[in-house]
Amino acid sequence: MSKRLFGHLAAVGLIAALAPVAYPTFAQSDYPARPVNIVVPQAVGGANDTVARALQAKLSENLKRPFLVENRPGAGGNLGTAHVAKAPKDGYTLLLTAASAHTINPALYQGKHGFDPVADFEPIAVVATAPYVLVTHPGFEPRTVKDLVAYVKKRPGQINYASAGNGTTNHLLGEMFKQAAGLYMVHIPYRGAAAAATDVVGGQLPLTFGSLPGVLPFVKSGQLRLMAVAEPKRSPLIPDTPALSETLPGFSTISWYGLFAPAGTPREVVDKLHAEVQRVLAAKDFQDKLAGQGAAVSTLNRQEFAALIKEDLVKMARIVKDSKAQVD
Repeated sequence: MSKRLFGHLAAVGLIAALAPVAYPTFAQSDYPARPVNIVVPQAVGGANDTVARALQAKLSENLKRPFLVENRPGAGGNLGTAHVAKAPKDGYTLLLTAASAHTINPALYQGKHGFDPVADFEPIAVVATAPYVLVTHPGFEPRTVKDLVAYVKKRPGQINYASAGNGTTNHLLGEMFKQAAGLYMVHIPYRGAAAAATDVVGGQLPLTFGSLPGVLPFVKSGQLRLMAVAEPKRSPLIPDTPALSETLPGFSTISWYGLFAPAGTPREVVDKLHAEVQRVLAAKDFQDKLAGQGAAVSTLNRQEFAALIKEDLVKMARIVKDSKAQVD
């Protein structure tokens, strides 16, 4: 082979090798160039789905590209979450999930959930928070947390509480409450939060923990009574409702709905998504829409979000272990 021909082939090979590197850089600067799927690992109509659809509408409006919600429920959120973990790392498949699926399932399913909540995902932003609240039947005698603790202590094993099922957030909050107050209450698992709340409304059970978006219609109609919020301090959504920590210091949980990309998604894409989500969160119409549904926009930055995930994983693993919670 002549030196001239060898040099020509080497140059062609170098151009071919560099071409794939140049293309993604162009594609990233043009992101999004096609529709983006936001996977929700829960069914249509839940709090997570509601938050996702509100976000999807604003991102589509602002970026002039379709953002589509794709519901992939199953296995407590594991199926949809694992799907995104294995999706292409290009920013066109995202995950919008609830704290419960992301931080409880790894302990509850004991390694059989199909994803690593830290290594498989790049946190983009917390889109919303929605407090969990302790609600009771209006006819239930205790009116305050202090009264409730005293009431249950006089009736060990006689008071039942409802949950959406074994290992769900409202089950684990019930267990946290029992441990913090030194109570013996009986857990009655249902198949879903709506069924649990409905039986408390009907008086079959006296109390349950529920997400504010899920129980708000019953509270507004007078069918359930708010007793306390399970966040670190009072929620601006329901400022007259005391925090559980006012009676039981240190009792708190933050229920968040977060947007993620698969780990390895280009930094330029993640940064752009983060900036666009912050733009949405600053919009008054978006804030009002969430508030009407019992949720609020988040003020956490990405570093705080990543730290919160790791803290929640440790806390929830301990609670799952202590409560001996098992999948139904």
